[in-house]
Amino acid sequence: MKPRSLLASAMLGSAVLLSTSAHVLAADDEVILGFIVKKPEQAWFINEQKAATALGAEKGFKVVRLAGEDGQQVLSAIDNLNSQGAQGFVICPPDVRLGQSIMHRANQYGMKVITVDDRFVGGDGAPLEGVPHLGMSGYKIGQQVGNAIADEMEARGWDPAEVAALRITNYELPTAKERTDGASDALLERGFVEANIFDAPQQNTDTSSAFSAASPVISKNGDFEHWVIYALNEESVLGGVRATEQYGLAADDVIGVGINGSGAAFAEFSRERPTGFYATVAVSSTSHGRETADSLYRWVTEDVEPSANVETQGTLMTRSNWEQVRDELGL
Repeated sequence: MKPRSLLASAMLGSAVLLSTSAHVLAADDEVILGFIVKKPEQAWFINEQKAATALGAEKGFKVVRLAGEDGQQVLSAIDNLNSQGAQGFVICPPDVRLGQSIMHRANQYGMKVITVDDRFVGGDGAPLEGVPHLGMSGYKIGQQVGNAIADEMEARGWDPAEVAALRITNYELPTAKERTDGASDALLERGFVEANIFDAPQQNTDTSSAFSAASPVISKNGDFEHWVIYALNEESVLGGVRATEQYGLAADDVIGVGINGSGAAFAEFSRERPTGFYATVAVSSTSHGRETADSLYRWVTEDVEPSANVETQGTLMTRSNWEQVRDELGL
């Protein structure tokens, strides 16, 4: 059965609930929107929620900021929003495969939904139809990472045959796989040796999880003097960089390039001495928060349905230009 059919069946089965719970927006109704994120403590998501809240203050709607770190917490957050009279929500899901159950609950309450950063997928692994999305092309962003690493390797005069790549992976998350695949392909196109790419599977997407994944990989391949590091985000790359420091590798022997452009990168670039964290591909989380909230607000108040899929671009941020890029992107 196709995802759309599953949703249709769920909606038919909830007809009574729909008739009593769906919100009909009158001219004088207060507009209340939710913004649910999977990692509320990470700077990226903090910025998204703050930007959405600021836009709400400008335009006269309320934003309820909630955490959804697992499926049950997401469903509880949706129930919470319904009790407050919300007409819809933006969500970065903790697991993209939860899309059908999340949409089932949203449809029961008559809520409109936009995904941000990570897109719902159906049982066949394809994007779930009918749910607008704003994010970035994971593969293209990954290519930017790989090319940035290759450029810096050339600038340092490194022989690719003598360099190891630490690929910190999370293949349960399609977005993460797209990013690391893009980086790997770009490196290989630039002459990197495939046998020198070592996987470090992480169980989460934060620095400590990446550190735990990276440490044994570096220890087992101690013959390499030069390392490059890439992952789905800059927190994970920082975990890899910390692992290289633990094993005595100097900053000049490491090139780590992350993705996002958040407080984690700013703190690293602000250190008195450079570290192995060379750069990050910055994307405006502020823009993501503002644009999705604005799209949802217009959808609720003007019945203007958002585009099915909008992809943003990244800008390379290094120690030398990070403040300028931060200001330009409004990070």
